[in-house]
Amino acid sequence: MDSTGSSGRLVVVSGPTASGKSTLWRRLVLHPQVGFSVSATTRQPRPGEVDGKDYFYVSNERFQQMIANGELLEHAMVHGCYYGTLRSEIQKALHVGLNIVLEIDVQGFEQLRQSGLPMVSVFVKPPSMEILAARLRERGSETEEQMARRLSIVEKEMAHADEYDHVVVNDDLEAMIQQVHDLLGLEMQNQS
Repeated sequence: MDSTGSSGRLVVVSGPTASGKSTLWRRLVLHPQVGFSVSATTRQPRPGEVDGKDYFYVSNERFQQMIANGELLEHAMVHGCYYGTLRSEIQKALHVGLNIVLEIDVQGFEQLRQSGLPMVSVFVKPPSMEILAARLRERGSETEEQMARRLSIVEKEMAHADEYDHVVVNDDLEAMIQQVHDLLGLEMQNQS
């Protein structure tokens, strides 16, 4: 594999809730050499999310079947819901030489590191805990109780940042996106 992205590899993007990691992967996949692995989850869709595009939304029973059948490359319970990476999606993409973005938590990253698959990992940090809390409130998709639970997990997640190949701080979204493109050896694509 070389730094131009001509060989397929996993591009793992992690970070705490509301850090900007979803915005990052949505921009990365606009590049012709990059695809996105749609994960399976047991959580309910948020407004505007589409089954099969944002996630494969499945029942707890179906998710357990997927684990038992070895259909998942990694899986974890996060914020009370299961999330997992479909092995078949990754194998298809790597086979055709795509760089595949996986937005996963630190638990899933640890499982993937042990897989031996070619990868580069990026951890997205917020500029501060105060800014992260403000972003989460602006999103308005969680109750105060859910938000408090998410914020309690953030510090534990951020303690794993040094395990990643690269750590970026999202204090300027466009600059952070450019930095990650540079780290991956990808030229930015026009955003029209």
